[in-house]
Amino acid sequence: MTTSSLETLTTFRQRMYQLFTRRRDALFDLMDARLPTGAVLSPAHLSLAAGFQRGWGSIYDALVDGQIDAQALETLLAQHPLEAGEPIFAVDASVWARCDAETSPERAFYHHPSRHSAGQPIVAGWAYHWIAQVSFTHDSWTAPRKIRRLKPADNVNFVAVQQIKELLQDYPDDAPLPIFVFDAGDAPGQLAQAWGSLRAAALTRLRAGRCFYADPTDQAATGRPPRHGHKFACADPTTWLKPNQEYRTEDSQYGRVQVRAWHNLHAIPQIHPKRGTRGPRPLVRGTLILVEVEQLRQQDTPPQAIMAMVAWP
Repeated sequence: MTTSSLETLTTFRQRMYQLFTRRRDALFDLMDARLPTGAVLSPAHLSLAAGFQRGWGSIYDALVDGQIDAQALETLLAQHPLEAGEPIFAVDASVWARCDAETSPERAFYHHPSRHSAGQPIVAGWAYHWIAQVSFTHDSWTAPRKIRRLKPADNVNFVAVQQIKELLQDYPDDAPLPIFVFDAGDAPGQLAQAWGSLRAAALTRLRAGRCFYADPTDQAATGRPPRHGHKFACADPTTWLKPNQEYRTEDSQYGRVQVRAWHNLHAIPQIHPKRGTRGPRPLVRGTLILVEVEQLRQQDTPPQAIMAMVAWP
């Protein structure tokens, strides 16, 4: 670590310490103890970490009575972006399993790979929605920007858009267009409807079983005009149309890379504002993007194609 980096880290820690408004010493020691520690059975085990210089009772005192200025903390984090500097942000939710804590407030059921519920990938717990800056650099560094705990009745897509609007409040108009990347759990249609006039791009990964439709090319002679044309099934290449755009290149790590794009496709929404009425379902059109690579980094398994969608209202 260089002297400049050490000074930056020292200044950051000093400013963060001031944002702990109550029980700041215990909270700060608790943060230092948690950083180098892996999974712990209970908060009391953190008192055994080398970074925690207080008694075990201070942990519970800090968690119960401690206070943090969350808004000022987000402002402080925004002042320390990644060195690469690209305005690329990953948007996702992480789950803290609380299966045995039946009295914990606002627990809900979320998808989780641990398969706690009778072999199903569902757990009872808390979910936290994140926005973190990422880069094209091949490392694991991220810069957290927004975090919010989801409540059982929250719509994760609407929460994501609200966080993005807060993040872009002070974003300069002449700055590069920010790109927000979503996982397969988000719905590109709902994101596009809530997106509004945001000056940003959204790229959403799709599950392999999704289906989309082109606009109809023929009109019925009688009856209601059709709204859906050719069916595009992501899992069935025989249904794929000729791509509107195509790009091929060679990469030193991924080998042959092929990218194909299909414009003006739409899905049939199941959850929408007009559900339960006689009104037509809103159709959100977008661009479907397929990325295929020859090999993956340091893996022997064959790579799977990635399908993503850029949608607009």
